[in-house]
Amino acid sequence: MKIIKLTLITFMLVITPAFLMAGSHSYKDKSSLDIVDTAVSAGSFNTLAAALKAADLVDVLKGQGPFTVFAPTDEAFDKLPEGTVASLLKPENKDKLQSILTYHVIGGKYMAKDVTKMSTAKTVNGQSFTISIRDGNAMVDNATITQVDISASNGVIHVIDSVILPK
Repeated sequence: MKIIKLTLITFMLVITPAFLMAGSHSYKDKSSLDIVDTAVSAGSFNTLAAALKAADLVDVLKGQGPFTVFAPTDEAFDKLPEGTVASLLKPENKDKLQSILTYHVIGGKYMAKDVTKMSTAKTVNGQSFTISIRDGNAMVDNATITQVDISASNGVIHVIDSVILPK
């Protein structure tokens, strides 16, 4: 009987929290955090966080906003050709990195229901990207939006599966 209770307690303490954290990553209760802290706490935006730091954009996205960020995951950055991220993180490429990162941000807070009504959006870097629905998936340029409406104190994050590049 003690073994069953111990096994049940172990399951409750180890497996249940892991199950709750897997897949869906509930960010809804993190809305008191700003966009940067919300992304960092998710654990799947380490490359984005490093890029924001290298581009001196952390303070901007911790600012008042509101901002809508289309955030590429670590896996999205991994899709770039080998060496691209390392090259972009170099100080001499700061302007190019800033241009790429600000291409992922639009001013204002646009929830998924608002985004899907748009066909284009002007980004913080001044260029516009296209928004479309393909095969039932919401797309930003050629990136698929994989998760939406992650609230932050100064805006909202929508997760995308690819890094989008300015023209």
